[in-house]
Amino acid sequence: MPHLIAPSVLAANFGQLDQDVEMLNQSATDWIHVDVMDGRFVPNISFGFPVLQAIQKRAQKPLDVHLMIEHPELYIEQFREGGADIISVHYEACPHLHRTLQQIKATGAKAGVALNPHTPVTFLSEVIQDIDVVCIMSVNPGFGGQKFIPHTYEKIKALKTMIQEKGSSCLIEIDGGVNLENAPLLLQAGADVLVAGSFVFNSTDPKQTIQNLKDISI
Repeated sequence: MPHLIAPSVLAANFGQLDQDVEMLNQSATDWIHVDVMDGRFVPNISFGFPVLQAIQKRAQKPLDVHLMIEHPELYIEQFREGGADIISVHYEACPHLHRTLQQIKATGAKAGVALNPHTPVTFLSEVIQDIDVVCIMSVNPGFGGQKFIPHTYEKIKALKTMIQEKGSSCLIEIDGGVNLENAPLLLQAGADVLVAGSFVFNSTDPKQTIQNLKDISI
């Protein structure tokens, strides 16, 4: 399967959000990545339901919603109603992860789990067959534009091995510091979905930058 590109609208210009979402619609974008932060699980606040709904009204691509929040289980149904097609919760925020995954799936959304840089992929071994997407954080969550953490490559390889051994169809998504230099290495290691925020929206031609990421072959 060709790899997927999921630009993060956290790096978009919110003064022209409609235009930026329309640019994504017209680009090689596969998913639109939406980062939701509560100021508690991560030291930053992004946006909630009204902005998600505004994006959903314009978006023609699936919305990949990444919940960097405490107690995500309280809001799953609302995010699904707000337009989320994929809902990812953090392993570190879910003491009853299996239950939360089933809750997501019950809404009809795909269920994702995000892992902070310090969290081993082995912690997902008992639920990997219930997960549709694992989002490996390649920076510390909370802020865009951070430096990529090189150990990510080893985590991808270990996760890919686990997925194959367990017979799972789970996709591996990488979020943080993705660019044209490390993207080929990420794909070679086993990544399926690349999230890019600042690299896309701060470029002189975001649409072409997305196409360049999409065109990478390994």
